[in-house]
Order: sequence, then C-alpha cells, then structure tokens
Amino acid sequence: MFMVNGVRSDSISLTDRSFQYGDGCFTTMLTRHGQISYWDLHIQRMNACLDAIHIPRPNWDTNKVWLTEMALSDDKAGLKLHISRGEGGRGYSPTQVTSPNVTISAFHYPAHYEQWRQQGVELGICQLRLGHNPLLAGHKHNNRLEQVLLKAGLEQQSFDDGIALDIDGYVIETTMANLFWRKEDTLFTPLIDRAGVSGVMRRVILEWASKQNIAVQIGRFKLPDLLDADEVFISNSILGVTPVRSIESKSFDIGITTKRIQEMIDS
Repeated sequence: MFMVNGVRSDSISLTDRSFQYGDGCFTTMLTRHGQISYWDLHIQRMNACLDAIHIPRPNWDTNKVWLTEMALSDDKAGLKLHISRGEGGRGYSPTQVTSPNVTISAFHYPAHYEQWRQQGVELGICQLRLGHNPLLAGHKHNNRLEQVLLKAGLEQQSFDDGIALDIDGYVIETTMANLFWRKEDTLFTPLIDRAGVSGVMRRVILEWASKQNIAVQIGRFKLPDLLDADEVFISNSILGVTPVRSIESKSFDIGITTKRIQEMIDS
C-alpha cells in the first residue's frame, strides 16, 4: 500500500536523495474512517521542516487527494507522508536535483496500542544519548539513526519504550513519543531546541492546557525531576496519549490529567 507522486508503486529510484542522504522529512498521521486527524497541524509541521532544509513546499490540496485515496477505512489507521528533495545531484550538493518526491504509505492501527492506552506502558532508560543539533532540532527529518540505535539497544530489554536523554543528561523524549508529566498543579515537558522531535500531539496537548488554564513549564529537566512526578504520559499522533505505568523500578498511577486529555482527543 504505497504511492509515489500520486501513482501506486512499491519502488523509488536509487538516486533519490532520501535514500542517499536522508534528505527530506516526514509525518505520520492518524486516520479515522479514512479521515485525517489534525491535518492542518501536520501541514504546519511539514512546512516548518521543509523550510528549514530548503525543500519547496508541495501543493497540499493535491497531497490531500493522494492521502485520501490511500487512507484505509478502518475505525483507526495510519498514513505516512514522506517528502524527499528529489533525485540526483553530485555528492551532498542540492543543485541539479529533480523536483521533490512524495511517497505515501498506509498501515493498520497497531493492535497493542489500545492496550497501552488503557493499561499504560513500562519505560526504561536508554543507555545511548542524543546529540545536540540546534539546526534541525524539533523537526522530523529523515535522519533517524539516533532513534534506530536507541531502539535497538532498548529491544534487548523488556520495556515497551525508553526515555532518551541528551549528552548533558537532560530528559528529551522517548524513542517514539513526546514526554509529559504532572507535579501537583503544573504540567511539565522538555524543551526541544537542541534535540528531539516536536510532535503534532505535543502541540495539541499544550494548546489544550492553555485553554484549561493549566500551568505549563517547558524547560530542561533531569531524571530526578521526572521520577518525582505525580503522573507521567507519552504522546504521538498514532498512539494519542498513553499513561506511563513505570520508569524502570519507579511506579506511577494513571492520573486524572492523562484521562482528561485522552477524553479530549477521543471526542
């Protein structure tokens, strides 16, 4: 279930710069009965990354037609939209490159995600650390080697996911999601200006908190700050909001804030 530039296909040129250099960006979207959730926010996120790496913005109306054609009719499913700079060019130089390539893939909703959302996840601590890259921090570009390595190391353990720290020991995210926690009446989430990905669901949660007049602190936090939380949850576009049941040996209850945000997203 793949599409390349509006045409059903399961292949792309070996000269595509995403294959050669990771030169592009992507977003992953939840669909409900074939309809894309938070489409406008996904456009904004893609535009921000495309602008940062100097790839022309596509015609979003055309892209939505393609995405709608590919979307599954399931109650919940997913779409991945991937844009590369195009094909060709000598070495790293982006000159003499063709127009961008747009690839789309559809997938069924992961069966275990609903269990996670109801019962929570168990997190470990990744041993590898995220490097600093202020030029690309926050963007979901195609260079995901750090996440691949962190995930590979984590899969040798029995945790559902792992917390990624940066090289200075600050909490950033998990390998697959943004991270939030509540302490008393304040919601906390890491600053993502040197490492990590600023997800669409993260923005939804922050906007919800603002409307609810909930105090939010976005900053640099160490593990003790996180482990002192009253409740912890993770978020991404497909998973939605999922409570954290434990971080290694520290257990957490599923809190009221997590439940309220889940209700808001599911409504």
